[in-house]
Amino acid sequence: MADVLARALWERYEPVHGLVYFAPEARRAADGLGLRGFWMGYFALRAAPLGAVSAPVVTSSFYVFHPDRVARALPDAWRYADPADALAARQEAMDAAMSRLFGRDAVTGPQLAEAADLAWRAATAADTAGRVLAAANQALDRPRQPHVRLWQALTTLREHRGDGHVAVLVAHGLGPVAAMVLKAAAGESDATLLRETRKWDPAAWQAAEEGLRERGWLGEDGALTAAGAALHADVEARTDAVAEQPWTALGADAAARLADLLEPLAKAVLHTGLVPAGNPVGLTGALWASSPAAATADGDTTGA
Repeated sequence: MADVLARALWERYEPVHGLVYFAPEARRAADGLGLRGFWMGYFALRAAPLGAVSAPVVTSSFYVFHPDRVARALPDAWRYADPADALAARQEAMDAAMSRLFGRDAVTGPQLAEAADLAWRAATAADTAGRVLAAANQALDRPRQPHVRLWQALTTLREHRGDGHVAVLVAHGLGPVAAMVLKAAAGESDATLLRETRKWDPAAWQAAEEGLRERGWLGEDGALTAAGAALHADVEARTDAVAEQPWTALGADAAARLADLLEPLAKAVLHTGLVPAGNPVGLTGALWASSPAAATADGDTTGA
């Protein structure tokens, strides 16, 4: 059952973690550091736990971005703000965003404190061998405020899952663009949004599509073949499986309790409409289905 919990928890912690990409407080925090534009802020805030790393390191660990997209932000970002400043700024931004969205009573209440402690236990127990982004986040100091502690723990767990997902993609021979084509063809994300925000040109996208067709995974109509659907299901199942360990360490009852505590927080984020339709992370579950963005999924797909 741990893999089922891994999926259920991801669907609930991803929207809360995603505030660092979509909440206006995060953009203001990056601007306040002197970072130039959304993408410089995105890369600096997310990569800050790694230290003042170079663009190739981030291109490798983030996996799906064109190297030019990353190189326009790093290492220049570190001239405006060192990683310690970026880490402080993102914590301050999450304090403000969570307080605004959930309410001061909620972020100081016992249920959120319980969720923070459970998530921190799971994040601390996570095996980060071979998981660079997870390890870097896990090594950060424990925030004093429960809601900020919750966000940081969920971020460690999210990067733990993401690191594992990248390993699964590599094992299947799915490069960055092919992985995004597969995701879009499966209906998890908007293809144009993925391609343009990750800065891949149409030729690279078309080449990846052709590669998937040659392997029998993508039809001429752009839809997944039966074999492609089976591949996608296997990638997702293996991603869930390699994300099990923190929840096994926490225990099934405690993990289920955390899922219950996170659900209203996830719904609150999704119902703001901050997470765009066709979102790059592929939120398509029941919680997402009831959100305003899902109801307008054929409309605007701007966003991070």
